[in-house]
Amino acid sequence: MTWISWREKSILNKVDSSSTLEKKVLLAIVGPTAVGKTSLSIQLAQHYGTEIVSADSRQIYREMSIGTAKPSSAEKKGIVHYFIDSHSIQQDFSAGDYEREALKVLDTIFERHAIVVLVGGSGLFVKALCEGLDSFPPIKEGIREKWKKVLKEKGISYLQNYIRDIDPDFYASGEMKNPQRVIRAIEVYESSGLPFSHFRKNAVKERGFEVIPIGLNLEREVLYERINKRVDEMMDQGLVEEVKSLLPYRELPALQTVGYSELFACFDKVISLDDALAKVKQNTRRYAKRQITWFKKMPGIQWFSPAEKKEIFDYVERKIKE
Repeated sequence: MTWISWREKSILNKVDSSSTLEKKVLLAIVGPTAVGKTSLSIQLAQHYGTEIVSADSRQIYREMSIGTAKPSSAEKKGIVHYFIDSHSIQQDFSAGDYEREALKVLDTIFERHAIVVLVGGSGLFVKALCEGLDSFPPIKEGIREKWKKVLKEKGISYLQNYIRDIDPDFYASGEMKNPQRVIRAIEVYESSGLPFSHFRKNAVKERGFEVIPIGLNLEREVLYERINKRVDEMMDQGLVEEVKSLLPYRELPALQTVGYSELFACFDKVISLDDALAKVKQNTRRYAKRQITWFKKMPGIQWFSPAEKKEIFDYVERKIKE
């Protein structure tokens, strides 16, 4: 059995090669978790003979594989991937760090290929690479460590209430469930005396490449069914054992995420394993909904069902030739 069907091969073979393309193009494949981004990105990379840059803020970590749905070596089909297994959970790695490192990686890939594929569902990482992030003031030493300790001792709600008082605009932004983003907003305020929202200009930075964003989505019931099935598969693959191995590091920011925090609560005997599993599914569905909302705001994005392979490839080819 080949990795794609004969019908899909016939579709892909109709797409013209762009090996002589003069401009640089970044094909950005985005959308909610479990929608099929990995499969499409690999097909595009194989067709154009190029490489893939991941924009997943959790797949970068070597210690987190099952719970992040990291593609296996077999799934990668020999395509070179960047920012998968590239860092340790013990390293702080922000969207700003990603912007700087990913731009350098892109520069090297574009020396070899006119087209590069970007794939991932972490909206801030995608924005960082495609549009750039706002500039923020330097952070005073010790502030981050201080608030990490507060988070551990008093919980996320304490930090959220503090943000509500110092930066109501950021509090209303929909990012308050992400501990890293909350701490980031606090450290910016305590370093500069100005709220985090003051520095958010959302100005698009000039890039030396063209971005062609492709959004994948499914009917909500179908997507949710796929999410539930994926979580069950993660459990079969050993998610409980993976999370258990990370217990000594549970307070690290990288592990404050869906699929891990629920099982930590189970190990603490706060909830049962069945309840933890149900929570993982529920929270993943909620995360998918937020992803869709985020990417619907992405400039120039064109949405497809993952089954619309011919339409996707035809659209990409047209955009490349414009």
